[in-house]
Amino acid sequence: MDRAVILLLGQAFDALVGDPEALWRRVPHPVALAGRLIGWLDRRWNRDGDPPSRRRDRGIAARAAVRVAAVAAGAVLSGVLDRLGWLGGLLEAAVVGILLAQRSLHDHVTAVADAFLRDGLGGARHAVAAIVGRDPATLDAAGVCRAAIESTAENFSDGVVAPAFWYLVGGLPGLLAYKALNTADSMIGHRTDRHRQFGWAAARLDDFANWLPARLSAVLVTAAAWTIPDGEPAAAWQAVRRDADRHRSVNAGWPEAAFAGALGLRLAGPRSYDGAMVEDAWMGDGRAEATPEDIRRGLSLFRRACAGLAVLAVALAALT
Repeated sequence: MDRAVILLLGQAFDALVGDPEALWRRVPHPVALAGRLIGWLDRRWNRDGDPPSRRRDRGIAARAAVRVAAVAAGAVLSGVLDRLGWLGGLLEAAVVGILLAQRSLHDHVTAVADAFLRDGLGGARHAVAAIVGRDPATLDAAGVCRAAIESTAENFSDGVVAPAFWYLVGGLPGLLAYKALNTADSMIGHRTDRHRQFGWAAARLDDFANWLPARLSAVLVTAAAWTIPDGEPAAAWQAVRRDADRHRSVNAGWPEAAFAGALGLRLAGPRSYDGAMVEDAWMGDGRAEATPEDIRRGLSLFRRACAGLAVLAVALAALT
């Protein structure tokens, strides 16, 4: 099957089935396997007493080792599935669907909106802690709502669009290499004393791998804003052009600014991580007082942006 067709089927599989937890109770998830390898390399090669240059060099070597392992695994799996004809194509679509984050992201963000109704602010803080790294205890109701919407925006880019992009570019080897890189960035790419040097390569390569998908995400979100009630596509694109490059992340500002403008909100801004306040620019110039209803509007925008990605896959399939 054409990769674009398989991607479309993978999106459908993810939307209908999601992450089959019963399967992962029996076998390890591919991302979990990558995490185990990264954690092992971190423990073995990232030694506190080593000079910074050695820790950076070993971090580069660790990143290369993880990439080689992911590409090799993808190549072997792709070779096996290619021999199965159309059945292999369907199985490959299932693998692609498992490695996309449409359904899981939607479910986690929905849980935040539902928690407001069921358990109030305390329950919503607990729910949002599962998807953001900031201090939930410092967030008021509007802060929790903004955090959930920001997570939707950022993860649309690096959890949906980027895996789809790298699958189209490199097949299963490209997809597994991206997921391994993204996992490495989440584990060792933080600027802590321990990982400032060792995680340097993972963080920089993750920025590179998400550069184009982040910008494509902004386009998809802006287009999706035409389809939701009270959506503001012009404001979305204006916010992207004005604010995206002001974000502390080279990539996250693009989908966040698009979501902010499309929903008439202000996102990002100053926030607390591990007790330290991080000063960041605001994305968009709308309301900062986001509500649970805005979370649901953000999820509607997310679903339509995912549908836009599917339409793009159909167009690619028709052209190839």
